[in-house]
Amino acid sequence: MFLVGQCLLLAETGGFVAKLRFENPFSNNKHGRWFRSNYRSMQQRGKPDLTSLLRPAMVPRMKTILSTLIVALAMTAHAATPLAEIPLKDINGKDTSLKAYQGKVILIVNVASKCGYTPQYKSLEATFQKYQAQGLVVLGFPCNQFGGQEPGTNEEIKSFCSANYGITFPLFDKLDVKGPKQHPLYVALSGKDSQFPGDVKWNFGKFLVGRDGKLIQRWDSKATPNGDEITKAIEAALAAK
Repeated sequence: MFLVGQCLLLAETGGFVAKLRFENPFSNNKHGRWFRSNYRSMQQRGKPDLTSLLRPAMVPRMKTILSTLIVALAMTAHAATPLAEIPLKDINGKDTSLKAYQGKVILIVNVASKCGYTPQYKSLEATFQKYQAQGLVVLGFPCNQFGGQEPGTNEEIKSFCSANYGITFPLFDKLDVKGPKQHPLYVALSGKDSQFPGDVKWNFGKFLVGRDGKLIQRWDSKATPNGDEITKAIEAALAAK
């Protein structure tokens, strides 16, 4: 139990999450009576300092509770961050975010230049060209975490994509899609709080995001961009208002 301003704040730590409830410090219960008794005593001695009403035994527990609250609130804020708010860098190193594609249907793919699935670049570009006018954008995120199959620099990746597949859809800075350095975008897409949780297993994993910025579906590497399942999902997302 501790005081914040004119409110009595009771905190109970249950595991990791702290549970809070607020009470009127002047209510007619044991907490209110204790507060009024001490508060009036302090008034008689001069200007009351509410923080001194804390019993000494409460201080260590209060520090633990506050630390728990700070961590919990930070994690909640991070989990609640909309996809569009997550900072990104494009293939040229320019700061950007998914805000640039607000109102569009987005197909997010972790790509690689030396993978057995690399030929999917062709169908990704074809899908982008087919539905671009209707509001689809394909976004490629190079990743070197699977078999070291994307070892090149951003400039080399960009040149490879242009020369071999005529890629015109946006490409981004190389990132990690899993592990201790997992990019916040992929924390949101595949982390424990995602609608479709679970690490990306290999290159050319795919995530479909609707016009409202919410995740609709995900597929593994084997799902082809122009296959029936992904095509139907894209068309349904484009039709949604």
